[in-house]
Amino acid sequence: MTQLSKLKSELELYAQEKNLTELQVVEKLNAYYFNKKVNDNLKLYKKGKKKVSAITKDLKISPRKFYAILEEKNIPHKKYNKIASN
Repeated sequence: MTQLSKLKSELELYAQEKNLTELQVVEKLNAYYFNKKVNDNLKLYKKGKKKVSAITKDLKISPRKFYAILEEKNIPHKKYNKIASN
């Protein structure tokens, strides 16, 4: 048995136990690992070791979404004025 088939059978078993579809289980796993990556990057951001551009590139999200995550988690960050001076 290959590792992929083992994983698939485990996924099907778990989905049956929890009365979920396989797709719902995969979405939950995706959300879990995305949040884990976000939290790891936030630790580096707080320490000043990683910039927003590098984080958004790693997570494949827009800077606007990253700043929304910062707001949601009450992490202080620099806010830029959107109004251009004439």
